[in-house]
Amino acid sequence: MSLRVVVPPHPLIAHWLTVLRDTGTPSPLFATAVLELGRWLTYEALRDWLPQRQVVVHTPLATSEGQVVDATAPLLAIPLLPAGLGLWEGARAVLPAAALAPLLATQAAADPPGATLQGLPSEIGERVGVLVLVPELAGSEPLLSLLDQLAARGVSGGRLRVITLVAGAPALRQLGERHEDLSIYCACIDGEVDGEG
Repeated sequence: MSLRVVVPPHPLIAHWLTVLRDTGTPSPLFATAVLELGRWLTYEALRDWLPQRQVVVHTPLATSEGQVVDATAPLLAIPLLPAGLGLWEGARAVLPAAALAPLLATQAAADPPGATLQGLPSEIGERVGVLVLVPELAGSEPLLSLLDQLAARGVSGGRLRVITLVAGAPALRQLGERHEDLSIYCACIDGEVDGEG
């Protein structure tokens, strides 16, 4: 088992990442870049993950066999608020039937270390695939708290995918130490982060 980080070599992902990172990008175009990256990264994350089933359809000329996404296998999307909603806007174009559990990560001075997460369902069915949408991995505390809580509910490994725009190498190291059987899809990996993460 090892942390799996995928940076898809897709020209549209590279394009929208460049638009996102440009300090001259106006706010509406920045929001569009986040949405588009949410769409394309979700598309890539689902490539080998969505269960399918065989069906027979009737074409105008004959009967044909094909495959469709198995609608009986539920998906739960968990965007970390507020910024994860931009990624979800793109992801929901790819996953219109996914259930949504938006989470708010808070950290009060009196709280123990780690983020307090509000909105996570108390139970997640054993067949539910979980897609976590977090805008960046610079400091990994909110995501680590979420992954710990998901693991306590039996969600880990192959049932779980994380989508993020940018991943910092230090945060990836932390995640790999605690949740080694995890798949992360991101537009790029930065070697270092600044003092503010």
